[in-house]
Amino acid sequence: MNKKEIIDKYKQTVQPLGVYQIKNIKNGKIYIGSAKDLRGRINRYRFQLENGSHSNEGMQKDYNEIGAEGFSFVVLDNLKPKEDPNYDYTEDLKVLEEIWLDKLQPYGEKGYNTK
Repeated sequence: MNKKEIIDKYKQTVQPLGVYQIKNIKNGKIYIGSAKDLRGRINRYRFQLENGSHSNEGMQKDYNEIGAEGFSFVVLDNLKPKEDPNYDYTEDLKVLEEIWLDKLQPYGEKGYNTK
């Protein structure tokens, strides 16, 4: 297999998808989100927080104060990939994320999400 074939194969591979949680270990506040590529999203958020560029101001402020060791990144739920390689998971992820938002209520004093 040449480099182009390897890249094409990777692009066709369904990445782990589902709902994740970022938790401030010091104060218990959480952020809930969903992604079609969980590893990619978590890595991107870690990078943004490390570099002070995350769009969630409250989470960024807390991260700046306590650092990386004060936060955990956890996958809460995975979606099982469908047989159809062209299946759009957008709606499924939205529903799954809403279930977790309703369950954990990560708003106000409890979290970083906004309604």
